[in-house]
Amino acid sequence: MDQLHQLKQMTTVVADTGDIDAIRQFQPVDATTNPSLLLKAARDAKYAHLLQEARDWAKEANTSTGTTLAAMTDRFGILIGREITQLIPGRISTEVDARLSFDTAATVNKAQQLIEQYEALGISRERVLIKIASTWEGIEAGRQLERQGINCNLTLLFSFAQAQACADAGIYLISPFVGRILDWHKQRQPDADFSLARDPGVQSVSRIYRYYKTHGFDTVVMGASFRNIGEIQALAGCDRLTISPALMQALADQEQTLERQLSAEHTSRDTRTTLSESQFRWSMNEDLMAQEKLAEGIRNFAADQVKLEQLLQGA
Repeated sequence: MDQLHQLKQMTTVVADTGDIDAIRQFQPVDATTNPSLLLKAARDAKYAHLLQEARDWAKEANTSTGTTLAAMTDRFGILIGREITQLIPGRISTEVDARLSFDTAATVNKAQQLIEQYEALGISRERVLIKIASTWEGIEAGRQLERQGINCNLTLLFSFAQAQACADAGIYLISPFVGRILDWHKQRQPDADFSLARDPGVQSVSRIYRYYKTHGFDTVVMGASFRNIGEIQALAGCDRLTISPALMQALADQEQTLERQLSAEHTSRDTRTTLSESQFRWSMNEDLMAQEKLAEGIRNFAADQVKLEQLLQGA
């Protein structure tokens, strides 16, 4: 049995792509998208009909010019999500505009709109996760949405403080970014050995996983943003892992036995702590890596959102 199939026996595998053909090939349980993945899909001719459908829908909505553009991009993401839900048994994660990352009320409103559109297409909210950046404001939006029965995926998560706050907020799922943590450390220590268990991204997710299991949090841990299959192998047994098609293929090409690395029996040395807003912000201020990568991630997703808007507007 190849390692992809072995991994599926101990971890829920999620496709980190907007490529419908890849999802059809690898048959994940869930799938995630983000502005960068949607932009890539929008540039592919095979999705041109969905771009046009998004344009037509926004125009028929009879909104103002500025709102029409936002409506087009939202609709395109939902249409990609609709296609994906026809191929997977689980959930699709759809991201809120990154430019709303520091506005709780606007994030809640946008999430409600996305869910309403999914439901109008016959896709229940139980099959959707709303992706929100793990800022203080985003986590608070997630808290409010969870109370409304809208499950959330808190993304761009790089620090233990973010994970603590998400658990306390009752967030359904978090996406700690393994590879981007590694990128930051490699840039500063290019000659260091960050293989396997020495990988700081792997260490971060392992710590969060143990903390959640030890203290009985229901929040799902889904490792994300992998740079190599070694990181995935080192997190085998994590609740979920969202993996690109290229790395799923690399795992499918491996025949060696895949050993479980994480289990619910693993205990944490971290005591359960509820962070106030000031404590959260101070922890983020003290963690240069998390601070820089969160800000960079928001900027990059926002930039790709703008590119997607321009593509929809100009094509």
